This record gives sequence, structure tokens and C-alpha cells, in this order.
Amino acid sequence: MRIFSRVAALSSFTQAADQLGLPRATVSTAVQQLENLLGARLLHRTTRKVLLTQDGQAFYARCTDALTDMDALQTMFQQKNANTLKGRVRIDMSTVMARNAVLPRLPELLQLHPQLEVEVSSTERRVDLIREGFDCVLRAGKLAEPGLISRPLCALRMTNAVSPAYVARHGLPRTLADLAQHQLVHYVAVLGARSDGFEYVEHDTDCTLAMPGQLIVNNAEAYQAACVAGLGIIQAPYVGLRALLLGGQLIQVLPQYEARPMPLSLVYASRRNQAARVRVVMDWLARVVLEYCAVDAG
Repeated sequence: MRIFSRVAALSSFTQAADQLGLPRATVSTAVQQLENLLGARLLHRTTRKVLLTQDGQAFYARCTDALTDMDALQTMFQQKNANTLKGRVRIDMSTVMARNAVLPRLPELLQLHPQLEVEVSSTERRVDLIREGFDCVLRAGKLAEPGLISRPLCALRMTNAVSPAYVARHGLPRTLADLAQHQLVHYVAVLGARSDGFEYVEHDTDCTLAMPGQLIVNNAEAYQAACVAGLGIIQAPYVGLRALLLGGQLIQVLPQYEARPMPLSLVYASRRNQAARVRVVMDWLARVVLEYCAVDAG
């Protein structure tokens, strides 16, 4: 694993052999033995460069963690501070949550644990937690992945919003019937998928209403920007739109017809053999997100 990690980091068998003080043939054989043991090809080998395969990328992430844990075990009685956290933690969340809630507070965590390394993925696609080597992810909405553990955090109140520029051109919708004359910015996870339309709850029943709209997006940042630009109505968690609403860039509409609150959860693979650094980061992340989302309470 150490040999493979060095080859992966340097993208070269020769350079890895030089750094490790081993014959190149020994390095190549060790990686081949590892691939045979795993039953997966980890590296693409060319005459000029060595590249990680998709399986290799996932294994390299976990391999790095395992080696870090082994180093920590070997030195656990030599450390002056037994509470020192060392190693990498990989997390994923939406771009809005990363920008507004997590990254502004991250310095306090890294100040407490200067040997900790955090990888933050900000994407709207649903990452494969295990295959892509994530320690935990923040997930909004319903969870449909067997084998994963979910730690519920809160429910995000939804709101409907438009921009003043949109209202100036199209007027303010006041009833569901009015929506036939309005534009909806459609949000889909994957372009080409069908939008559900305008979502709302009536008599504790989830309802949808088909609406016209000239724009379809698959990213939360683009969704907000489209609304500010006056391209239509959006439906999003209030906490993510709060600053825009308070600043007058957006206006709430149809408060009596809001979508059902969206559950927010911290999702991870297993409680067993979870590294201390992962537990600490997860607890910190849960606290930071709950504090940020507390504005929903009002």
C-alpha cells in the first residue's frame, strides 16, 4: 500500500522507486500483487505516464487514510498530546451550504487541529459515498441508498421567491390559479429529467402544479442567480435565501403554498472502526449546520 501510494502520488514507477530506495522492478511487482489481491486494476500504464483508474482513485483515498491510521497507531504513545488529530477527512455538500455555513467556520476547526486535512466537495450531483471515498456527506431530501447510515439534523423550511424585476414585469402571484400566467425556473438533478413543477402542501398532502418556464438548471447557485435575474419563481430552503430576502433582492410569494420542509441529514458508511478524526469532524459539522439553520426557527 505504501508503494502504491507513492506511485499514485508521483504518477511514476521510476520516481517512486528512487524515493523509496527500491529497484523499479520491485515497485512494479508490488503494485501488480496489490491489484491481483484486490481483483481490480488500479493504474493505467503508458510509456510516458502512470494514471489512476476510477477504482484506483477510490482505493488511493482509502489507502491514504489507512496508512495515516497505521502511522498514528505506531506513534500514539510517543505523542505529547494524545488528542491530536492527524490525517484527511473528505466531505461533500451543496455549494450553498459550503459557501454560507461550513467554509466560514472551517478556520476554527483547523486551528484546533492543525494536523488535520479536510477535503470539501461542493457539487449538486449525488456522489457515491463509498466508491468515491467520502467519509460523510450532507444530504438534503429523501434518502434512498441502502447500507448507509443517516444522522438526521433538521428539516429545512421551504419558501417561494421572485425578484422585484420579475414582479415589475409579470405582477405578483396571489393564488394557485395565477401561476398559469407566471414562469417557474425549473430545477432538476440531471439535465433532461422532467421537472415536477410547482410543489406545495394542501391538507397535509403533497401536490404539484405544472408551470411554464423557459429555463432549466441543475445547480443551486444558478437557481438563485436565475431568480435574482428575474427569470422566474424558485422554491428553495429559506435559510439559503435569507440574505437575499432580507437584502431586498428577492421577495417571498404565496407563503400559504410552500413545499414540505426538506430533511437534512449527515450520511456515512459505518459506525464501526470509524477514525477519531472522522467522528470529530462529523460532530463539528453537525453543530455548525444546526447553528446556521437555526434561523429557520423564526
